[in-house]
Amino acid sequence: MTDVRQESLASLLGGRGGAVDASLPPLAFVAGWLLWGHSIGAGAVVAVLCGVVIGVVRFVRGGKPRAVVLSVLLVVAAALVAVYTGRVEDFFLIQLLSNAASALAWAGSIAVRWPLLGVVVGTLLGQKTRWRRDPALLRAYSVASWAWVGQYVLRVAVFTPLWLDAQVVWLVTVRAVLSWPLQIVCILVSGWLLRRALPSGHPGFRHPQVPESAA
Repeated sequence: MTDVRQESLASLLGGRGGAVDASLPPLAFVAGWLLWGHSIGAGAVVAVLCGVVIGVVRFVRGGKPRAVVLSVLLVVAAALVAVYTGRVEDFFLIQLLSNAASALAWAGSIAVRWPLLGVVVGTLLGQKTRWRRDPALLRAYSVASWAWVGQYVLRVAVFTPLWLDAQVVWLVTVRAVLSWPLQIVCILVSGWLLRRALPSGHPGFRHPQVPESAA
């Protein structure tokens, strides 16, 4: 069996393409808003067009249709919120709320002993819920999931005052900085926590050790 020290969450969860793509429509929105005399409508059109182009490219490259459509719809929803409220900073409101909801969901999953990191990795590896019947792995996933809680909490803590103060340029700048760079750090930290939390003799997250009584 492969030793846990050779396992890598980054190889399973990594890939910055999606996070980079998600950063482009906000940049397009602010660019359109600035170039067309602070017109929210112009910014919204540019952002949606950018989202559609990215969606088409992702689909051509083999992206899942559902994920592509969802990414485009999120851009459209963000643009509609800003147009409806007439506040340019509200383009970032959905993202702010989704990060707050994600932080609560990840923290709640740890509290009920269904850590979302285990759910995601177990699903990707086809383990279903077998990982949860391994006490050591369940504990390790719970510990490692806190890195993801921290990722979302950090974004909320940084975005909220900027959104309240309508600092649009700073919002889009921080949005780019706290997208794929932070996600990569989160994956690396959670992988490190997972390795540290597992006992030395454990074969790794790809090989749950289920007690006979729980098999």
